[in-house]
Amino acid sequence: MREEIIVSGRMNKGVDPILHAWGWEIALYLFLGGLAAGLIIYTAFYAITKKENKYFTATKVTPIFASLFLILGLSALFIDLHHKLYFWQLYTNINLRSPMSWGAWTLLIVTPLIMIYSVLNFKELFPRINVQKFNFLKLIISPIDSETINWQWRYSLIRKFESFLQKNIRLLLWVLLILGIILGMYTGILLSAFNARPLWNTSVLGVLFLTSGLSTAAAFIMLLSKNKEEIKWFSKIDLIMIAIELFLIIHMFMGFLASTTVQIEAANLFLGGQYTVVFWVFVVFIGLILPAILEIMELKGMHINHKISAILVLFGGLLLRFIIIYAGQNSRYLY
Repeated sequence: MREEIIVSGRMNKGVDPILHAWGWEIALYLFLGGLAAGLIIYTAFYAITKKENKYFTATKVTPIFASLFLILGLSALFIDLHHKLYFWQLYTNINLRSPMSWGAWTLLIVTPLIMIYSVLNFKELFPRINVQKFNFLKLIISPIDSETINWQWRYSLIRKFESFLQKNIRLLLWVLLILGIILGMYTGILLSAFNARPLWNTSVLGVLFLTSGLSTAAAFIMLLSKNKEEIKWFSKIDLIMIAIELFLIIHMFMGFLASTTVQIEAANLFLGGQYTVVFWVFVVFIGLILPAILEIMELKGMHINHKISAILVLFGGLLLRFIIIYAGQNSRYLY
């Protein structure tokens, strides 16, 4: 017979509030949302400053990918929902004190706007495509004598709407720039609002995730672009973002170590705890320091493939979200 002396109820499994409510879906959503936000910010900024010809990929090509990333991110978020049929209730009110409300409304507005901006660039990206050849309505009503029906009103409405957007393109770009910044910061502020999770409960996360989104977006532009000048410029931007990221990470841990016991314990998850190796080796060194070294070597004239550093930055940005999500749910208040 086995005898046990119970000195505390905390010996019972499940007493402490360790709950993994969020999984890979949220981590992927935060990464894609941050990446899309960075792309939107670069697109809007360089289009406003009229540098479309100089940075063609950043202003004309990446909006399409930003739209795709937002759709994929929202799909991951929808998969995570337990009550999928009631997601619309987020839009029945606006709570200015709720980061989730801010994020929901920002996504609702920015997603169609960046998709519209992407469509406006189709003529320039695909000049050989004749839109009128794709007359799907005529195919649908093929049994009817479609030639007797005048379909020109459709094209007239589309042309009027396009003309309206082109006249107000700067306003559209300014709205995208502001919403892109909000979206990039919201991904971190959403986590920092959880007071019960000491690792997340820091104001640094909002700025860190925005900076990381700008870094991964710069890396993604480097992957897509074939313009050497554009690649070189965004490599410089990425270096600046990496330096800011490293500063923010150090600042975040200094803040934890100078704070309460629970936040010191949260920091210890990365300072000798279970996330030490994966964070400092794979996120900080492989995802930040190593690509920074490679980019510096390339800028100094050495023959380094810029795609290597860009892929490493994207890998580090993705892993950062996964670690923050899972480690944050392991940090808790015991008393």
